[in-house]
Amino acid sequence: MTPSRAPVGGHSRRTFLTLVGAGVVGSAALAGCRTGGSGSDAPSSSAGVASDDVLPAYLPLDYVEPDFPSVNGSTAGFATIPSELVQAYETPPGSGSTFTAMTPLWGAIPPTVGNQYYDAVNAAIGSTIEFQISDGNTYGDKLAAVLASADDVPDWVCIPTWNIPPRFDQAVESLFEDLTPFLAGDAVRSYPHLANIPTDVWRFCVFDGKLKALPFPGEIITDAIFYRDDVFEEEGITELPTTAEELLELCAELTNGRRWAANDLWNAATLIHGVVPKWRIEDDGTLTHRIETEEYRAALEWNARLFAQGSVHPDAVADNSGDAKARFESGQVLISSDGVGGWHEALARQLGSNPTYSQRPFPPVAADGGTPVLWKGNPANILSFIKATDDKDKVAEMLAVADFLAAPFGTTEYALINYGVEGVHYETDDQGLPVPTELAATELQPTYVFLADPPVVNAKVQYPGFVEAFCTWMADAAQYVQDPAFFGMQITEPNRFGSLNQPIEDLEKDISRGRRSIDDLDAAIETWRSSGGEELRQFYQDVLDAQ
Repeated sequence: MTPSRAPVGGHSRRTFLTLVGAGVVGSAALAGCRTGGSGSDAPSSSAGVASDDVLPAYLPLDYVEPDFPSVNGSTAGFATIPSELVQAYETPPGSGSTFTAMTPLWGAIPPTVGNQYYDAVNAAIGSTIEFQISDGNTYGDKLAAVLASADDVPDWVCIPTWNIPPRFDQAVESLFEDLTPFLAGDAVRSYPHLANIPTDVWRFCVFDGKLKALPFPGEIITDAIFYRDDVFEEEGITELPTTAEELLELCAELTNGRRWAANDLWNAATLIHGVVPKWRIEDDGTLTHRIETEEYRAALEWNARLFAQGSVHPDAVADNSGDAKARFESGQVLISSDGVGGWHEALARQLGSNPTYSQRPFPPVAADGGTPVLWKGNPANILSFIKATDDKDKVAEMLAVADFLAAPFGTTEYALINYGVEGVHYETDDQGLPVPTELAATELQPTYVFLADPPVVNAKVQYPGFVEAFCTWMADAAQYVQDPAFFGMQITEPNRFGSLNQPIEDLEKDISRGRRSIDDLDAAIETWRSSGGEELRQFYQDVLDAQ
């Protein structure tokens, strides 16, 4: 079922998630990758490097040429909305079946009956998807209950990685379909939009050596250090810091009696110092935890100096009370760490009342002024699974539907999934941007995107200069990205390690704020080791040695 490429009149996309109040998707994805744990002492059976023979071939497909192409995996960008869209499917790919699907939602749950958005999408895909939507804030509890009862598992289940329940390595094997025969290698050519998803994204869909899931792709770089470039320009600050020491000096310069330089920059400190996300594999094959590295210690000492010189806002000193984003956007502080999705969200909040508002991320900085190190983020934090069945025609139909849902930017399918029906859920403005109707707020929420989604692009042209600024910054930063240890491996830690890091996280706050000394770190690390750290190290060593 190869899509056609017939052009039709049209518009754009991921922009609309924010316009209709669905920007929560990005926020949810940035909420973190907090996995649940297995009760087993042995490494999870889902652990393992995804072998090339189970991964789909990567066949890039652009219906519309980006103005800012992807560089080293960076996000592609579109500076304008296409005047014409491509209709990828001349006929619906489905065969008339009905499927149930369980998805989360961080927003008001729309009606499923009499909903013109759902009716239009179901008609376009040629199959009916009956959604079982649950509050995203309590989704993990709901998910655990559903998976515990095999008979109640829907045909299609969305599972954010931070909601993975205990013993999921066993559930994924028994409950969900092995998609390897359908998608591995050249088999994915039957689904060209799924083949358009990069290989690294698919690695996170492999469990126990089998391709088990479909992805919701994300950004290769997830975090940045932002500064108020509009204020910097007003005050004639033209030289940006290139070392950790220069950033400290800038923060001291910016702090005066009416404002402070920064929020808590602990995350920024780890970025600048190249602190590994969790483990580092040494040359001899042994593992060093991040808290045992010199980079971690240097980052903590740097953050303590930032606090000690009085550059951090008092509310942030008070254990991050108040709203860090509000402090930054109001100009109370001028430097703050955030996820990259926070950039456009701030513009959406501020440009209406302050048209000159602007923020930018610092170019990557290495502590010593050398070559920066950025650690690649998980390219898929939300996955969907198809319930195991002996009816392979059913699986093929669901994958055909997934291929429709993964139609990329520049297609009518993409526009329908993300904006709804023109004249019903949105109108277009003079830039070709979709402007949501009142009905959109009631009927249209992100649901289909949690089952399958194309590679992320930036087409937020409603914010002047944003697409270019974002894409050129990320393209430059992408050259410094490295794979962290165990990248692309689905590893479920035993439950008993769930609270192991909490004392360390508390100590980070105390040392930063001067309540404890950096000299206390060594004793805390020894306590961490004896309280389960060494056991956790051996757990990961066993995973590593098994490769």
